[in-house]
Amino acid sequence: MKYSEIMVRYGELSTKGKNRRSFIMRLAKNVRQALVDFPRLKIHADRDRMHLVLNGEDSDLIIPKLKMVFGIQGFSPSIRVEKDIEQIKKCAQEMVSEIYTGKESFKVTAKRSDHTFEQTSNELNVTVGDAVIEQFPEIKVQMKKPDINLRVEIRSNGAFLSHETISGAVGLPVGTSGKGMLMLSGGIDSPVAGYMAMKRGVEIEAVHFASPPYTSEQALQKAKDLTAKIAPYVGQIQFIEVPFTEVQEEIKNRVPQGYWMTITRRMMLRLTDSIRQSRRGLVILNGESLGQVASQTLQSMVAINEVTNTPIIRPVATMDKLEIIDTAQKIDTFDLSIQPFEDCCTIFAPPQPKTKPHLDKVHQYEERLDIEGLVERALTNIKVEEIVPESAQEQEDEFAELL
Repeated sequence: MKYSEIMVRYGELSTKGKNRRSFIMRLAKNVRQALVDFPRLKIHADRDRMHLVLNGEDSDLIIPKLKMVFGIQGFSPSIRVEKDIEQIKKCAQEMVSEIYTGKESFKVTAKRSDHTFEQTSNELNVTVGDAVIEQFPEIKVQMKKPDINLRVEIRSNGAFLSHETISGAVGLPVGTSGKGMLMLSGGIDSPVAGYMAMKRGVEIEAVHFASPPYTSEQALQKAKDLTAKIAPYVGQIQFIEVPFTEVQEEIKNRVPQGYWMTITRRMMLRLTDSIRQSRRGLVILNGESLGQVASQTLQSMVAINEVTNTPIIRPVATMDKLEIIDTAQKIDTFDLSIQPFEDCCTIFAPPQPKTKPHLDKVHQYEERLDIEGLVERALTNIKVEEIVPESAQEQEDEFAELL
């Protein structure tokens, strides 16, 4: 079926009152970024609905991308015809004929926002319903939970017919809650944390710590690939690579083994907070799950958090591992996350890390480090790269090869 438009219904945006317009405009921007590969598509964001005019673009390619945009409750691919009763009846018959197998029930739900149209909503329900029954005399009419709900909407620019409502990603448009820095490792938890934060409207930038030659190019690419997996939910994500080799070597040489992890995490947090400040982020996000590893006990979190007053959001903190894995599989990051490439948190993992580190000892051991110098040198050499969804990246690579 060749659709002319996709009608988008908002989710939580309907509760935003005076701020509603800004939320809608942000959602429109995110939809445009997610559908950048469809240049003929036109977006019209109204107060109650968003309308995507396809202008010949393939709805079958657009729908999977649109399903991943946060802030959308649902959407319906629609066919536009002139505001003429006979054309509306004909379109309704053709639409039902493509999906009716002889078993389904149906009803018509008409809505008339153009009150100059010759029939009321109730009259349209009867007119269009009679046209369907005329073509399919055996079809059953069912008002509650029909198999086919044929929607007819009369607007100023035409009549729009649809029969399918596709669920959206719900949540809030990414960016409406501000920006946060996601501490992205190569594991299962942090991409899930990023996904969950974006669902609540947070624009994320991924901060990844690399320690070559201890961590490999494959490990770095894995982190970028994980970022590309969650990029479709917003369109693009900034990936920030932080050189961490010198920091880890200094910690290994000057700090007792039991405190390697605590002080390593404190240094990571210091660096992430400095990056957040320079890039105007509001919060830090990570994939810590309470009690999962030594650095994620409450005592360890208190000791690590001491280096910053910036709010730290842990979206998966109270989830167990199976719940996190379920979400990772849902967003297609799990298989990539379990690839066996070492990250910064595992290469110097001590055999017996402190689960209840003492702050006085942490301070004592950190006095052995040139913390300001280590932070300054790491920040001087960070690399920032824009990560786009896989399909868009493939197109860019092909274009680059042609050049």
